[in-house]
Amino acid sequence: MTDDSLIAVQPAASQHKTTCCYCGVGCGVNAQVSHGTVIAVSGDRNHPANLGRLCVKGTALHQTSQSPDRLLHPMVNGVRSTWDAALEHTANGFRRIIDEHGPNAVAFYLSGQLLTEDYYVANKLMKGFIGTANVDTNSRLCMAAATVAHKKAFGYDTVPGCYEDLETTDLLVLVGSNTAYAHPVVFQRIVKAKAERPDMKVVVIDPRRTATCDIADLHLALRPGADAFLFNGLLSYLADHDGLDQDFINSSCEGLDAALASARAQVPSVAQAATICDVPAADLEQFYQLFCATPKAVTVFSQGINQSSSGVDKGSSIINCHLASGKIGKPGATPFSITGQPNAMGGREVGGLANQLAAHMGFDNPAHIDKVARFWHAPNMAQHEGLKAVDMFEAIHRGEIKAVWIMATNPVVSMPDANFVREALERCELVVVNECIANTDTAKLANVLLPATTWSEKHGTVTNSERCISLQKGLVPAPGEALNDWDILCRFARKLGFEQGFDYQHPVDIFREHAALSAFENNGERDFDISAFATISKADYNQLAPVQWPVNAAAPNGTKRMFSDGRFFTPSKRARLISVTARFPKKPPNNGQMIMNTGRIRDQWHTMSRTGNAPHLMSHMDEPGVDIHPADAKQLGLSEGELAVLENLGARYLGRIKLNDGQRRGEVFVPIHWNDRFASSSRADALVNAITDPICGQPEFKHSPVKVSAYKPVWQGYLHTTQDLAPASDYWCKILLATGFKYRLAHNAECDWAKWLRSAYPQVNDWVEIRDSARAFYTGAGFVNGALVVALHVSRDGKDVAEHRWLDDQLGQPCDLNQRFAVLAGHGGSDVEDEGRIVCSCYQVGEKAIVKAIAEGAHNSAALGEKLRCGTNCGSCLPELNQLVNIHYLAKLATAVE
Repeated sequence: MTDDSLIAVQPAASQHKTTCCYCGVGCGVNAQVSHGTVIAVSGDRNHPANLGRLCVKGTALHQTSQSPDRLLHPMVNGVRSTWDAALEHTANGFRRIIDEHGPNAVAFYLSGQLLTEDYYVANKLMKGFIGTANVDTNSRLCMAAATVAHKKAFGYDTVPGCYEDLETTDLLVLVGSNTAYAHPVVFQRIVKAKAERPDMKVVVIDPRRTATCDIADLHLALRPGADAFLFNGLLSYLADHDGLDQDFINSSCEGLDAALASARAQVPSVAQAATICDVPAADLEQFYQLFCATPKAVTVFSQGINQSSSGVDKGSSIINCHLASGKIGKPGATPFSITGQPNAMGGREVGGLANQLAAHMGFDNPAHIDKVARFWHAPNMAQHEGLKAVDMFEAIHRGEIKAVWIMATNPVVSMPDANFVREALERCELVVVNECIANTDTAKLANVLLPATTWSEKHGTVTNSERCISLQKGLVPAPGEALNDWDILCRFARKLGFEQGFDYQHPVDIFREHAALSAFENNGERDFDISAFATISKADYNQLAPVQWPVNAAAPNGTKRMFSDGRFFTPSKRARLISVTARFPKKPPNNGQMIMNTGRIRDQWHTMSRTGNAPHLMSHMDEPGVDIHPADAKQLGLSEGELAVLENLGARYLGRIKLNDGQRRGEVFVPIHWNDRFASSSRADALVNAITDPICGQPEFKHSPVKVSAYKPVWQGYLHTTQDLAPASDYWCKILLATGFKYRLAHNAECDWAKWLRSAYPQVNDWVEIRDSARAFYTGAGFVNGALVVALHVSRDGKDVAEHRWLDDQLGQPCDLNQRFAVLAGHGGSDVEDEGRIVCSCYQVGEKAIVKAIAEGAHNSAALGEKLRCGTNCGSCLPELNQLVNIHYLAKLATAVE
């Protein structure tokens, strides 16, 4: 049921405050709306998360929300349906399966990109009314380890600090976090703070040298998976070097003796820690000394810690060091788990994970089950936790779960052993998918496909990494028949006969209930308390200002920092140090395998269903890649720019080689984003073993043994086309252009390319082409009414098909005779300069232009910005600009001095 008050008719170019829908930074956005469309965005200077900054993805919000692939109507078994019929079909399927096999035969799989109100309704329906806790979320893949580590130490899943702590600290430790790419606005805040206070120290702990190391005073390139050994070593060091805060320990902690005994048993000295972690002992001691001697220290940890078979222990080892040294609950002193998704935190608040209940309650406490059941008046309250993500899809594959409803996520790309997940969904009796994009890898497998609203259409709250609740506003009408996720779920609940409890008319009704539950029989026992909003008016909700929870009678304006009084949420009110026995990853490489590490790149988001539709977001890295150390590449016969194939679990990943001496030997890095919409064989997570942390169920994405070898194509080249298609090649990747698409191609067999072109483009009868007598290369171009619609350049060795950005702009353009020759040549002539690889996506500034400017005297990033504008908008490219200055000026200057 849509509330028209959310989407009032807007005057031309009206301004509205909302929140970004990408990473966990939670940036405030000013959106400019004209005639029912968001036409421009900018950063909200008054939002505490970003203070006016947006990253390159945020600045493209208005572009990526307008997709030609939008799902506009309900579909049942591939046929357009009405909402009533689609939900009746879904309800009948769920009802039949529950009647025959019980409630545990159905499941929901949710997403950190849902709004809190959507999340709340889904959990209430499944856990309280259908009667199963088989509700998990893709946050299981991101933050599950941190939630358990928090709960073990503090009693509840509490993030103690705030972004301000990252700026005011004297020592910032970034571990398992490429902040520059994953959380670029937070990184720019840190960059600014360090520039203003040069004495502030930054330590990066990461196996590879990333863009985040641009500001590091010290980089510890530790052995993959050795993090808990490193922090156990730090705990031992603190005890041996007068680094323990005995007053804080005596008043506010318990468990130190056991935790310290475990640490000393494994890592009694700096030398031992250095050997285990494979880092220079002097560098490690420098870090230990800094942490020991600096009262204000913050440790930011993210997926490099969490995505592990021992992620909980890694998080606990970090928290142990902060508790033992008293570096918590104070300005500039805290452990800080930074979330990956826009509403991972909100999902945790409403019990989005299978082992959680709403309002930070859990199945491990019978009193919590009773409280939630009574508050909801739940007729079928689940009594025990459900299946976590990996276990859930295994149960689907076995046929134990017979119906699954997937919302706002793409597990066929993002889950470990992703081909197994695809097979599980192919076997499942009933697959329901809520989506805004019609053709994701997961949507293609749905029996029932339901059109959902997306950013600028949805209306509700999100919570960012620092516990800040913000409103993401519905600004424009939903296209087609798309509905809000909470509305879809409520309609479905009523189809099942649950009219009571799901008669919400507006998101504020859900938010009030969520707030009231947070206070229900709480009495200060639980950390999550937003009771101040239990009676919020619709008008106040629609203008909700950002605020950090708890928000209650004691803190009506919110709470910046937790635990400042030294009191925690454990039964004893003391924080618990946890005994940690550090472990390496469960599956080491063998038989010449390498370790595959996965993660984000700068300008893309998750599985690219939205960001892949913005041409300038594809320009920085437009093809699946493989970062590898030059020495490993030489040993394997791999060269820069050639293709490599990675293999594991019967799956393969094809990517373009990038030589990177910032990689450790024996390791490769690949991006997580590519999928079957954008590449033929580049779903990285299909190669990730489904190995999980036994406590939290989070998969080990950062350490997958893979076979790496050269891919030797018979043909390779590129295709420009105005139509979206699947090329006749073993390898292809699709790159969106302003007027069409570019495909990079590689094929492992002989092919009659001229014949293929004519079969793929029957509408074309105007062709020009060139091929040599030895059939070593082929170039062909097709025109309709004189305008270019397709151009193919392929050769056997790839040397005759060098790309030039000029050709990207010619699609759809009329071509005279001279231009046709230029199209066949692939470039506009010697007077048309190619800027090369794009470094600054905001202003489309290429590497060649930057190098030229450096040679002409722009010897720092500020000078480059003044000359070319690069780095002056979102700042995401600044680490790369600094690197280019170092390579092309500072390194040469140092050589000249020598």
